[in-house]
Order: sequence, then C-alpha cells, then structure tokens
Amino acid sequence: MSKQSGRGRVAGLPDWDRCAVMGVVNVTPDSFSDGGRWFDTTAAVKHGLQLVAEGADLVDVGGESTRPGATRVDEAEELRRVIPVVRGLASEGVVVSVDTMRASVAAQALAAGAALVNDVSGGLADPEMIPVVADSGSPFVVMHWRGFLDGGNVKGVYDDVVREVVDELHARVDAVLAGGVAPDRIVVDPGLGFSKEADHDLSLLAHLDRLHALGHPLLVAASRKRFLGRVLAGPQGAPPPARERDPATAAVSALAAHSGAWAVRVHEVRATADAVRVARAVEGARAGDDTPGTRTSRQARTSTNTPMSAPVPAPTPAPAPAPDATPGAHAATDTPGAHGPHDAPRPPHTPDGAEGAR
Repeated sequence: MSKQSGRGRVAGLPDWDRCAVMGVVNVTPDSFSDGGRWFDTTAAVKHGLQLVAEGADLVDVGGESTRPGATRVDEAEELRRVIPVVRGLASEGVVVSVDTMRASVAAQALAAGAALVNDVSGGLADPEMIPVVADSGSPFVVMHWRGFLDGGNVKGVYDDVVREVVDELHARVDAVLAGGVAPDRIVVDPGLGFSKEADHDLSLLAHLDRLHALGHPLLVAASRKRFLGRVLAGPQGAPPPARERDPATAAVSALAAHSGAWAVRVHEVRATADAVRVARAVEGARAGDDTPGTRTSRQARTSTNTPMSAPVPAPTPAPAPAPDATPGAHAATDTPGAHGPHDAPRPPHTPDGAEGAR
C-alpha cells in the first residue's frame, strides 16, 4: 500500500514508497536463527553490507538473544558486541537500528550512528529506556511483550489474542508518549513468537488492520519463526530448521506489505526485497498509478472506437466491397499481451519450523 492507504512514515527515517525491508544482524553466539555466524565484528559488518546490497533498507543489529531459555548477557558484553558493528555500518551510510532492551546500549548505539531503537520489551525491561529515546529524538519500536522468555513461552494465554495484543500495545504506546517520545517516531510491533503460540501468530497476521487502528506504522517480524514451521510441517510432521523457512518468510512479507506494514524484519533479504516490490507494483496497478503500460493500453483500446481522420478513407459512391472483404482493420491495435504479463511469480513453498524470537 502507499502512504495514502495507511502505511505511514517514521520521522527521522527515509520515506520509502513501499514496505521497507529491515535486515537482521545477530552479533550473538546463540541466536535461534543463525547460531553465531556473525559473532565476529568484521563478519557482522560485512554481513550487514551484504544485506543492503541484496535490498535491505535498514539493518537491525542486536547483541542479545531473546529466544526462550536464553541467558541474558551482561551490559559490558552487549556493548562490546554491538557498538563496533553499529559504528562500522553507520560509517558506510547504512540506516542502522539497534535491537536492545538496555537504555545504556541504546544511548551508546545512537551516539555511534544508529537511527532507530528496537526494544522488544517496549521500554518495560529498563525504566531508563524511554527517557533515553525521548531525549535523543530517535524513532522507537514498541513491541508487544509479556516478560522474559527464560521460563519458556510465558503468559501465552489469551481469550482473544488480537483484542488483547491491541489493548496492551495501546497502553504501552500511551506510556511511551507520556514519557516524551513524539507520536510520529513510534512504530508498533505485535511481537510474533513472544508469549504466543502458532495460532496466536496467525490470528495477528490475519488481523493486521486492527493493529493499524493504533495509528502508528507497523513492523512485522515473522522471519524464520516457530509458527511458520508449524504451518509447513502439518499436524504430524517435524518442523524444518530455521534457515529453511526463508521462502515462507518471504510469503508472509508479501502479505504484510499488502496489508500496509511499514516494514518487515527478516534474516534473508533477497526474496523478501523482491516480494515487497511485487506487492507495491500490484498496489500501484490497483490504484491506477502510472504503472508502465497502463495508459498506453487504455489509449489503444480507446483509439479503436474513435473516428480517425487520416487512415480512414472517405466513403464514395463506388460499388460495395466484395463479400470476402474483411472488416475490423483496427483490430491489430489490441494485440494479445498488450497489457503486460498477468502472472506474478508465486512464492516458493518449503518446509518450516523454529523458534520465534530473535
């Protein structure tokens, strides 16, 4: 969707004309999704630049795994992991988001060049987070969060998951606004996989319009998460490993983009970058934008019904044409295929399965 349809924009960040793609760089040894492949600073910066080359609009750097059962790292270690990577990417002109629940890490990351704070706790884990963000004037992602997942999928009980997530996010946004963060710098995230089972995540994806009613741009972070594995494995199958869920992630990204998400957060960028661009092209065609070929086709169809002075000979009293004369001299202007291809590529289908945290 375009901005007019509710995607919105975030003050302090570029104004993309489609759903943005947020690539993920986990500078951790124990991420559920990539198992420490980018733990080294040089490797992490190189990976972030590669994500941008593949189509990422911004890069989310995190130094602490939030998967269920993960042990929290101490502040000094998180800073050691994150700040050099943020600085290295920002120095290359990358729009950097810092994924942290600590105000001190957020503050130093912003000083090192980060443009956005992505806090999975929405400011609940550290009472200093909201003042730090408000003082910096940076955009802030407020995620739905019910607590640390050190005891498993905690507090994942809902009577109506969509209503409760919307209500709890609304309350959290109110607290963030009261703390001084500007309304045009708030992004909301439903927290897929956090204190939620697969059916909860699917219900939230099916009702993104209810989350849009909060009045803030929406970030959807479904990449490689457990609910995708449950869907693809079926009732009796084993969920596939996290890295085999990227095609399913791209499908969700296209759906989220079509539903008006401001951004999607993904580990594998290329397929999702293609998916959101296709979604934008379809939106443009539906809205009657200047899609290549649209006006030309319309004009061609109109011209077949409009009198044309030069090519049409004036009638004469000559005898009528022979019975085998062929009518429809203008039919060639509406040739098959003149309106462009009709079949967009279908997202690939592969098995799935894995945890739904960072």
